[in-house]
Amino acid sequence: MRKVGLFFGSFNPIHTGHLIIANYMANYTDLDEVWLVVSPHNPLKKKDSLINMYDRLEMVNLAIERAENIRSSTVEFSLPQPSYTIDTLTHLREKYPTTDFALIMGSDNLLSLKKWKNYEIILRDYPIFVYPRPDYPIPAELENLSSITITDTPFMEFSSTFIRNAVKNGKNIRYFVPDSVMVFIENKGLYR
Repeated sequence: MRKVGLFFGSFNPIHTGHLIIANYMANYTDLDEVWLVVSPHNPLKKKDSLINMYDRLEMVNLAIERAENIRSSTVEFSLPQPSYTIDTLTHLREKYPTTDFALIMGSDNLLSLKKWKNYEIILRDYPIFVYPRPDYPIPAELENLSSITITDTPFMEFSSTFIRNAVKNGKNIRYFVPDSVMVFIENKGLYR
């Protein structure tokens, strides 16, 4: 069976850090492919800070147009909002019965996992690949679970919030995002 890692995110906007993580997971773990799942609305985030989901999807597609083993997913666009990971996983399992799905998340998300809907089922039924985030240690009670794999993904010190603030303040974002994404942001006047 094919093993697909699901990297959920608002991707508001997608940046080089996301791409490094996705590439690492697709090439340095036993995952066959990574899907960047564009979330219309994360229940743990404010919706008013998000730009249009189709613009976020377009930036993801621009960023990965030459990537191997990485693709975008709009699965949550057609599901009820806000999006709950367990509902998306259940839907994908039904739609792709010959695919094993795993989650990709940062250690910051792992710390809040107990706030997620049906998190016990996620821990029981799905492998989780965790990338380290500065200042977010792995919770001791989760560190030795067989479903959790702590990876050696390089540390990323910047975020989409950093990118949005940089654009708003007229700063140069070259190298923080792919050139095609930078041009898209400029042409559409996003985050100003």
